[in-house]
Amino acid sequence: MLAPISSSRWGFSAAAHLLNRAGFGGTPAEIDSLARLSASEAVDRILTPPPKEDPDPLPPPDWARPDPDRPQKLKEFREATPEVRRELTKARQKLERAQILELQSWWIRRMTQGNPAHAHREKLTLFWHGHFATSFQKVRDAYLMWRQNDLFRRLGGGDWTTLLGEVTRDPAMLIWLDQAQSKPEHPNENFARELMELFTLGEGNYSESDVLAAARALTGLTLDRLKQEPVYRARLHDNSPTTLFGDTGRHGVDDVLRLIVARPQASMFITARLWKFFAGTEPSPELASELAAEFERCGRAFTPFLRTLFLSEAFHAPDVVRHQIKSPVQLLVMACRQLERELPPAPATFTVLRMLGQELFNPPNVKGWEGGVAWINTNTLLTRHNLALFLTTGENPLPVLARNGNAKAAAKTQPQARAARMQRRTSTTPVNPQRLFAESEFQSADTLLNAAERRLLNSPFNPRDRAALKSHLKSDDLRDTASLLELLRLALCTAEYQLA
Repeated sequence: MLAPISSSRWGFSAAAHLLNRAGFGGTPAEIDSLARLSASEAVDRILTPPPKEDPDPLPPPDWARPDPDRPQKLKEFREATPEVRRELTKARQKLERAQILELQSWWIRRMTQGNPAHAHREKLTLFWHGHFATSFQKVRDAYLMWRQNDLFRRLGGGDWTTLLGEVTRDPAMLIWLDQAQSKPEHPNENFARELMELFTLGEGNYSESDVLAAARALTGLTLDRLKQEPVYRARLHDNSPTTLFGDTGRHGVDDVLRLIVARPQASMFITARLWKFFAGTEPSPELASELAAEFERCGRAFTPFLRTLFLSEAFHAPDVVRHQIKSPVQLLVMACRQLERELPPAPATFTVLRMLGQELFNPPNVKGWEGGVAWINTNTLLTRHNLALFLTTGENPLPVLARNGNAKAAAKTQPQARAARMQRRTSTTPVNPQRLFAESEFQSADTLLNAAERRLLNSPFNPRDRAALKSHLKSDDLRDTASLLELLRLALCTAEYQLA
């Protein structure tokens, strides 16, 4: 099943599929450039990190570093009167909201800009963000959320045990799953349980005694909140012998991770999660076994494993290609790339993503986003259609949604309500449709529709949609801007466009 795709099957459609799934899609020119390579060369281009001397097109925000004034601020807060404390708390909360919006905007701009290698790295970072789901609602520190995001970006393609060790010691994770509060007399089982159930093994592949043993072994791992750094405090470690997966000893943090990763189910679990994210389906038992074996052959390193996955016949199978419902992030970023337009202003962008169900740095729970058909319901489908209008014409329909009650969830908290109000004052520039099509593509309605198919779907429209789209073109003036914008808008609203 993991045999490489044959050269006879490699071409524009296969290259488009690779770009759509390994990254966030691309323009016809970018797809053509990839298709001219061999499949192996194309995958290597996507997986090869940019040169170190290649400057980062979007450096992190200025505040994405430890705060040297943190101890002094805490001292002033403790010594302040209750009234001053309230004002300081309000100011801190306002700053937190501004920083997390800036962080969200920074990350999604990284996804939208850059070459295919950058795009894949951001896509893999998005996978890890959903896998190790952590929310700013509890962490409440934008620097720690950026730090975790950067960890996924730096180590997400490397060794599994190394990544797992860094995530286990990550300050945001220590807060999110309460490990920072674990004490030897009351070991907190929250992190130990999620480590096994959600991150490494899956439900049913560990016992309650394993959870307790791991929780005891993890005691001592905590957080220095002033320095915003993980710290190991030996006096808080339960050094009594524990038995974890049949291994008895005085276990520490690294022992827990070593024993977990060595379990037969561990490779099966993480490779199935990667397959589902990139291929969009649950692997069959036979494929799951092959994926796990390949991961072990690759030394439990993700980049060589993903190379095999992206090159495989199974990844390019008919029941995989164009059968994955686009996540809200994929939908927005891919549309901006294909339409060769900038992202809408940040307040609009993140109101849309919130309404569609995928707010970055704020997953719904420890399980992350469910994905698949969960992305689609009556309200989110309407929002997707209105997003198509917004991206093509610049006309903002979101206030209508709010008045009709479809954005109630987006107004539950004060900052979200404020974002919704800002949205009513937000607009964006329309697409310039003339620059999306070559001169030869304006020869007839059919050549124009062929070009729209190639750009937006990378495959043909279904006959009914093609007929409907053709009816909206002015037969006497194919360059009419309003007609072209309507063509693009309606194409983005088709059922096929919701799939990648």
